Amino acid sequence: AVGHHARHGAEAAAPEADTGSPVRVNQVGYLTHGPKKGTVVTSATKPLAWTLRAADGTKRASGTTHPAGIDPSSRQNVQTFDFSKVTDAGEGYTVTIGGKKSEPFAIGDHLYRSLRSDALAYFYHNRSGIKIDADLVGPKYARPAGHDKAAPHRGDTDVPCQKGVCDYRRNVSGGWYDAGDQGKYVVNGGISVAQLMSAYERTRTTKGVDPAPLGDGRLRVPERGNGVPDILDEARWEMEFLLRMQVPQGKPLAGMAFHKVHDKQWTGFPTRPDQDKQQRELHKPSTAATLNLAASAAQSARVFKSYDPEFAARCLHAARTAWDAAKAHPKIFASEQDSTGGGAYGDRYVGDEFYWAAAELFLSTGDHTYAKAVLDSPLHHDVDALFPRGGGMSWASTAGLGALDLATVPNKLTAKQRAEVRTMVTKAADRYAADSAKSAYGVPYAPKDGKYEWGSNSQVLNNMIVLATAHDLTGKPRYLDAVLRGMDYILGGNPLNQSYVTGYGERNSHNQHHRFWAHQRDHRLPHPAPGSLAGGPNSGLQDEVAKKKLKGCAPAMCYTDSLMAYSTNEITINWNAPLAWIASYIDGLGGGATGKPVS
Repeated sequence: AVGHHARHGAEAAAPEADTGSPVRVNQVGYLTHGPKKGTVVTSATKPLAWTLRAADGTKRASGTTHPAGIDPSSRQNVQTFDFSKVTDAGEGYTVTIGGKKSEPFAIGDHLYRSLRSDALAYFYHNRSGIKIDADLVGPKYARPAGHDKAAPHRGDTDVPCQKGVCDYRRNVSGGWYDAGDQGKYVVNGGISVAQLMSAYERTRTTKGVDPAPLGDGRLRVPERGNGVPDILDEARWEMEFLLRMQVPQGKPLAGMAFHKVHDKQWTGFPTRPDQDKQQRELHKPSTAATLNLAASAAQSARVFKSYDPEFAARCLHAARTAWDAAKAHPKIFASEQDSTGGGAYGDRYVGDEFYWAAAELFLSTGDHTYAKAVLDSPLHHDVDALFPRGGGMSWASTAGLGALDLATVPNKLTAKQRAEVRTMVTKAADRYAADSAKSAYGVPYAPKDGKYEWGSNSQVLNNMIVLATAHDLTGKPRYLDAVLRGMDYILGGNPLNQSYVTGYGERNSHNQHHRFWAHQRDHRLPHPAPGSLAGGPNSGLQDEVAKKKLKGCAPAMCYTDSLMAYSTNEITINWNAPLAWIASYIDGLGGGATGKPVS
């Protein structure tokens, strides 16, 4: 059963959420040899007794809780409990405290196998320009191709620029729809495709990681059976689109990338992509988009080299051209005001994109020019710039992507230089691990001023990627523990007792903001597909539903599972990408007791 997540009228201080049992656990479950912790919301200040029971009701373990005081993220008085010593695999376990029983959960080695493939299937579901096949996704999710040449105005195959931007038309078909809307943004595509390629690349660079689950014939992609790992087939669908967004030679700003393409006005709600009747438009090129193209195409050149050398060469040429164009036009910024029909994605600091692009080009070519750009960057020795303390990596903060790859992908840095980059990664991971250890809910996320930001769940997951990489590099268990505790938070061990991934856990998000997966608005349409990550708590409350329902909310409580609460409940490619990376990482751990450095 999917728990209904309702909220009631506002109390004097804050809204009263229906959060079910006060006993909070990871509703999917815990790895056999991993940490097993939970939290109970209680007014009691003295330790309480807890009991772990198997599905048949037999008592398997017991102990007492540890008072943790007021959790600042939720303003709840909480206590924590730890049953890590239990290593018997099974389903339907529950923890009871003071007569209140948690949601059921499992203990086992391979609890994340389906999450890995579901989180990756999200990308196929949201492909543009190709029919979504019932044989791969089931009849309710199948649909005709969106924005292909049969669409009104020839969809994305023949797109004019916005007025005053250019005087020609481009075929920018393919790629992934970004989020709840049907826009395609180069700066969101860049980080998303990079993280899919990095999930694949980790199977090549880290000892003991099984590449098979991401391999050919293993995922729901129409290209399965073509001799290329399925995760790379998915990445290529986006990469081909990103290449099409490059301004052609002979035109003004040649080599740069258009910032985005979307409907002239906001697409109506709900609208299946193939039923969209609006004209699409290209928006002016930006330095940030151009560097996203340079970075992702350079990485693509590296990972496709052994599968399709011709495509790899095309990517590398595009990456070098984009780098040169960005160097020639380093300050063309997307306008913060350009938000009719799609998000603005304005970003006035591109030092991080320059660093990321230089790193990827250096890794793929070994060229001195790019090495110099990396080593001379003021970000290179600045852990706060690479991995911001509050938020971490995001579409607007991409330097960390470059640093993680420099730390893990074989390259021409000296041993000393390489050690310095690895130190940056472990320093950042130390802080995220400390944040997790300090939090009653184990969350490796401590935003500055305590306010949760838009897409906070993706920030949690991106911090977990840094922690997971640090664990790959060092084998230190505290990094692994913080990754697994982060997963506990995402899957229900949080102040709302809410699993933020559709189809995972009893009380899971299933009304995310999306123009086709809009069941709440129209019962003929489906709920989001399993494995879709909700953005999560957002102190900003930038939509009417959230403003009304959540006024006065504590940071980690600023969430409602409602279709039109887009500021807390949207889904996007750049949130599902770190979920897929992490699900892949955790599934690869087996039982979870790995203490050895594997790189």
